[in-house]
Amino acid sequence: MVTEHTRRRRIIQVGSAFAALALASLAPGAAPARASAQAVSSGAVEVAAPVVTRHETSIRGQRIAYTATAGETLLRNDRDEPTAAIYSFAYVKTGGERDRPVMFVFNGGPGSSSIWLHMGVVGPRRVQLDREVNPSNVPPFGVVDNPDSLLDVTDLVFIDPVGTGFSRIVGVGKPENFYGIDEDAESVAQFIELWLTRNNRWNAPKYLMGESYGSARAALLPRALMGGPTYGGVMRGITVDGIILLGSSLNGAGTAGLSPSLAASLNLPAMAATAWAHQRIDRRGLTIEAFDAEVTRFSSTDYLAALEKAAAGTLGDAERNAVAGRLSAYTGLPAEAWLPGLVMSTKAFSQQLLAADGLTVGLYDGRYTLPSAHDGGEPVADDPAMGRYVPGFISAFHQMLAEDLKVQEDRPYGAIVWRNLLSAWNWQRTGVPEGQSFAGDLATAMRRNGDLRVLVASGYFDMVTTPAAAHDALNKAGVPTDRLTLRNYESGHMLYLGDTAAAFSDDVRALIRDGRP
Repeated sequence: MVTEHTRRRRIIQVGSAFAALALASLAPGAAPARASAQAVSSGAVEVAAPVVTRHETSIRGQRIAYTATAGETLLRNDRDEPTAAIYSFAYVKTGGERDRPVMFVFNGGPGSSSIWLHMGVVGPRRVQLDREVNPSNVPPFGVVDNPDSLLDVTDLVFIDPVGTGFSRIVGVGKPENFYGIDEDAESVAQFIELWLTRNNRWNAPKYLMGESYGSARAALLPRALMGGPTYGGVMRGITVDGIILLGSSLNGAGTAGLSPSLAASLNLPAMAATAWAHQRIDRRGLTIEAFDAEVTRFSSTDYLAALEKAAAGTLGDAERNAVAGRLSAYTGLPAEAWLPGLVMSTKAFSQQLLAADGLTVGLYDGRYTLPSAHDGGEPVADDPAMGRYVPGFISAFHQMLAEDLKVQEDRPYGAIVWRNLLSAWNWQRTGVPEGQSFAGDLATAMRRNGDLRVLVASGYFDMVTTPAAAHDALNKAGVPTDRLTLRNYESGHMLYLGDTAAAFSDDVRALIRDGRP
């Protein structure tokens, strides 16, 4: 229930070592004026000041009053010149202590806003679809109180990295200052530092949650938050208590950079789980957990060994046919489909599994389907999962933005932005051994901080960032297992869709309350 909201406008002058700050009250609901590109280039940068609203909700039987704050935070370079404005959404429990936990939440891409975690599982309000799996992708969509929100145990700050959501480059900023692995982490670290200072939360336990490429950002951030002479050039001295990774992309993009044999072996369990979900195999009474464990053992031993022999030209016909038979039993496709190479891409599998029914399954979530005919080849709109749930999330977010948060902007909210961002992304890194995975950064962070605990959450039916690939990266990096928890859920890339949100959020609660689930 909204009881109050306020809005102000700030105008920042560029070109002065000390920016002039003007505050002008606006009437409730009035839209703030925006600086045009011309105005910015001539010296004026307008930054949206916070819009504050007050609400109540119920989570796990507890009635919680909270304040929502939406607005921009200005980033500056070493010469005190404005470079970017990061838009964020903060939810803070009313009357909470200054040392109450706070969690910083973001999605991935690169180029994604935080809308998915915001509206899917973490925020106090969430999207309501007509079905959790294979929903309609046309209105009406709903916004409802989220009984699985984490606001009962931690305050929440949703961050839209520069170039996503309403966040933008301003002043003297340039794309190369933000569009890259290290550049992105540095800008988010700068935002977190400013937020802690302005909200007097330096003594609060701090948590990071990142999904997809956001998992890589979360693994990198402890380094940027601590700082040092060879990385960032400043000492922030910020440590975190816990990191939650979803749909982890710790090798880069799924299995990028791995040998073809290893990549194929890490993809197999997710393909087999999808076949299990559609009952295209003999389940033999096995739960998905038991079935996945069996397939994972096979894929990491007999299957991987056969692939390596095939690559070396030493695989015999009898062993090849035997492995093809097991692949058939696990995936529901005929053995002939796996011969002679014993390798199938996830894309080919998604097209073949239900081909007899004229359907293609989703790569982001193998439970979702669309007709195979007239596939336009667009990796999002034509993916049966992304194409189904994206419209509902975006529509519900805009409804919440206007009706609950009272935010009015005269520019589009970039839910995911590829144009001029992904193509410009700098994948080169500073100060780490060549080829080090993001899991290696996580291991370094856990070495520096003996109290840091990590929850890695994956969906069995995710064929984009597979659970096996995440686990392999963590194992190779030597991430301390005594402070690492691995959880798989009967879902896909957005692992909180399909009656799994409660289980996931309770695992995060356990991490915050007890140190680990």
